Amino acid sequence: MTEAIHHFIEQYGLLAVFLGCVAEGESAAILGGFFAHQNVFVLWHAIVAAALGAFLGDTCFFILGRSFADNRHVVRLRRRPGFRRAYRLLNTHPNIFVLSNRYVYGMRLVGGVAAGLSSVPAPRFAILNAISSIIWAVLFSTVGYVFGLGAEHFVGQALMRHERLFIGLGIGLAVAVLAWFVARHIAKRERRREQ
Repeated sequence: MTEAIHHFIEQYGLLAVFLGCVAEGESAAILGGFFAHQNVFVLWHAIVAAALGAFLGDTCFFILGRSFADNRHVVRLRRRPGFRRAYRLLNTHPNIFVLSNRYVYGMRLVGGVAAGLSSVPAPRFAILNAISSIIWAVLFSTVGYVFGLGAEHFVGQALMRHERLFIGLGIGLAVAVLAWFVARHIAKRERRREQ
């Protein structure tokens, strides 16, 4: 059973990192770094998968805002907590906003759509988004890799390879749950501010 899981992660792990980073993907990038430390795949492969996923995700959100402004999904996104604030920040500091938007948890989707609705030219958005995606992927994949070093030291050398994969999956799940709680707390606070 564990060999099948290990084989599955080896075969499809980078695809999972890529797809996880298309959405709000910090945990996917961290897991990519962790599994790179466990020699399941190479660290720079995990970084490339995370950067491409992050770039594609934000570009899709940008296109959604730019091309489908009246679509009911975009209109619903515009009602999300923090959208007005993101749009205001985007119009006052467009370059800084595009470069830093992905680092504010829960704002990536809203920020991408807001950028699409703004007057930021598409080529400028693409360049800034690429720079931000690369830095973000290196940062979070490295955190996962270093965390893998810490986890290995903490757990010790006695664990077999497949047990490390379960630890990695557990860490990823813990990061995802923690991120969900933080996002929920931030969204509640934003709703209270807007009332």
